[in-house]
Amino acid sequence: MEKIIALVDGSIYSASVCDHAAWIAQRTGAPVELVHVLGRREAADKHDLSGAIALGARTQLMQELAELDAQRAKLVGHRGRAILDDARALVEKAGVTAVTTRLRHGDLVDAVAETEAEARVILIGKRGEAADFAKGHLGSNLERIVRASHKPVFVASRAFRPIGKVLVAYDGGSSAMKAVDHIARSSLFPGLQVHLVTVGSHSAELAGGLEDAKAMLRSAGIEATTAIVPGQPEKALGEMVERDGFDMLVMGAYGHSRIRNLIIGSTTTEMVRSCKVPVVLMR
Repeated sequence: MEKIIALVDGSIYSASVCDHAAWIAQRTGAPVELVHVLGRREAADKHDLSGAIALGARTQLMQELAELDAQRAKLVGHRGRAILDDARALVEKAGVTAVTTRLRHGDLVDAVAETEAEARVILIGKRGEAADFAKGHLGSNLERIVRASHKPVFVASRAFRPIGKVLVAYDGGSSAMKAVDHIARSSLFPGLQVHLVTVGSHSAELAGGLEDAKAMLRSAGIEATTAIVPGQPEKALGEMVERDGFDMLVMGAYGHSRIRNLIIGSTTTEMVRSCKVPVVLMR
């Protein structure tokens, strides 16, 4: 069975990632794998700390520095395992028993790429360990993972709340169509209130696209409502989430007119940055 891959670090978002992973696991029956990645070791200090001292003392100092470096690496490993242990305890406390952990070394995107084939969804917090110092910015790892991943990326909000009402942004592009297809095939969405919305001027083409998406969901047993609303996507979608009490936003990572291999679509970036609810992104 495909796993729920949940990326945890030492940030304030990690508890939310665990809570959302448990929620998905309870609805789908999928196992959870918690992953913590230890970054590449920092480059060695290039300064000569030994100074102009005798060779024997210099050798002794270099040995001590090497021992300190080894101790630091050991402590970083211990911290990583402690993060995973705490995360596992949170998921199991929510009633999920199929939980595994994995401590990896190297680059986060490389680690995700190695596990992606067995993933049904990848969970990550909106921001990392510097969250409180970068409230206006997305985590750099989030943007890299969205660009690289071929599986849905679930961007956890700062705190978990029960999810019952889902807003799906539909612009007719390939990633939006993939999002609707994913919803239709997934065991996560039956029983949730799903609302399909297109932002723009009303046209027969837009209305027809929404009806086709609605029919696809209906064939999967999901009754969805539809709407076409005027305005700019970033503002209109954000206002709907706040005003109408949506608990989750699903959207394509790129609009159909975006240069997809260079940037995340500007609407997507703004929605992830500003929304206080989880955002599920599809490439």
